[in-house]
Amino acid sequence: MPETTMRAALNDALKLAMRDDPDVFVMGEDIAGGANAPGEDDAWGGVFQVTKGLVGEFGRERVIDTPISETAFLGMAIGAANTGLRPVVEIMFVEFFGVCFDQILNQASKFRYMYGAHAATPLTVRTTYGVGGLSAAQHSGTLYSLFAHIPGIKVVVPSNPYDAKGLLLASIADDDPVLFFEHKAMYDVVGDVPTEAYKIPLGKADVKRRGDDVTIIALGRMVRLAEQAANQAKAKGISCTIVDPRTISPLDETTILECVRETGRVVVVDEGHPRCGMASDIASIVAQKAFEDLKAPVSLVTPPHTPVPFASNLEALYVPTVEDVTAAILAVVNEQGNKREK
Repeated sequence: MPETTMRAALNDALKLAMRDDPDVFVMGEDIAGGANAPGEDDAWGGVFQVTKGLVGEFGRERVIDTPISETAFLGMAIGAANTGLRPVVEIMFVEFFGVCFDQILNQASKFRYMYGAHAATPLTVRTTYGVGGLSAAQHSGTLYSLFAHIPGIKVVVPSNPYDAKGLLLASIADDDPVLFFEHKAMYDVVGDVPTEAYKIPLGKADVKRRGDDVTIIALGRMVRLAEQAANQAKAKGISCTIVDPRTISPLDETTILECVRETGRVVVVDEGHPRCGMASDIASIVAQKAFEDLKAPVSLVTPPHTPVPFASNLEALYVPTVEDVTAAILAVVNEQGNKREK
């Protein structure tokens, strides 16, 4: 299996989907370079180059540069999806949903319900999130929990190139609106990715490793931190299970609870805000459905409840680290509540 970056895996998924189905098209700001504008055609391929090269193969009727008006072009894509097309929209940064939120909240998410399941909206919206590159508060948020709160939307958060390709192909083939979150600090992460097309089912978690002492549930980029922290804990004689939900709506509660019951100790790691975030939601599910299996309180590793700072030293303090996760693992193992052994 060849190694490739997450950026290249996503690009390959888009090409394969567009080759397979002529109803698939992509649209967004600067995804192909402005038509008839000065300079090199296809110079950008999106702000992170994920759509680079698509316009040369598929043309501007299927690779559409849009004005800087997310409300307009997301609304257009929703309408196109309702007529049977399969648009893939790029919103540069998750914060930019702030100017087109009505299109998601009151339109795309509700059509299937309002029309008695007779209306499909096969829309995929790609966006970026997360700390990286000193992009400051308006370009660095981890806000996927906002959308997981809305019924009728599927929310995908891949943690590696293999999953990114398979989950994006599954998202494009899905008949419901899917929001696909890509951590902007992970585009150059390398992993083994098959060249052929494959789909990873939405709503199915991945158990990265199994251990006896602690279950770590981590999202997106935090999965890599969890793996490093688990290695540090192993050196101290602690074995960890790592669960990557891969999608947060639907959330694979069955796999999460199965792993929690096996270890009785839980650490949840998320780059999102702590209040009403995914870490809190997962902790609530564990407390409601697996309380009697817990040997210690659930530990959450998240940033503070503040906007992402711009200064490099403050940004480094904001985002969770491997050391933070390792400390949480050691704390739940040494928690006095462990005296309540099963």
